[in-house]
Amino acid sequence: MPLGSPAGRGHYTRGVSTSRSAAAVGTIPPSRYPGERLGLPEHGRGSVARVGRRLAAIAIDWAIASVISYAFFSHGSWADLNSWATTVVFVVMQVLFIPTMGGGIGHRLLGLRLVPVRVSGRSGWVGLWRPVVRTVLLAVVVPALVWDSDQRGFHDKVAGTVLIRA
Repeated sequence: MPLGSPAGRGHYTRGVSTSRSAAAVGTIPPSRYPGERLGLPEHGRGSVARVGRRLAAIAIDWAIASVISYAFFSHGSWADLNSWATTVVFVVMQVLFIPTMGGGIGHRLLGLRLVPVRVSGRSGWVGLWRPVVRTVLLAVVVPALVWDSDQRGFHDKVAGTVLIRA
């Protein structure tokens, strides 16, 4: 069907459907604050963790992974520090600590907790598969740089998690 020709109740103009059902689906009002669409509060306990705390938490976790990697895999020299070993230590820490403590060491030190979206704002266990999926995507880095309006990275969206203030 060529562009601009009728299609059912609506029609196509320049490849964009203007049918009633498509218009209703495509008109989601913008959020006033991160986490509003998830039913989270704007500020305080249970609200979406902001960028500063997220970056500080990952820096703390990466520093801890670097020290462990240095101690066991560097042969006593920072110049010999193996970046793959540091990444593996970081991944193992995240996969172990997220389901047991509700987040990595950096998360917990900064008052953050990772919860599944379906129980956001309330206590809930993330299970075993979510930390694995989230951490593998986080280790790839790029998914963590792609965020939505709720300040959730692609790694959190795929895993069905949200990082909140505890």
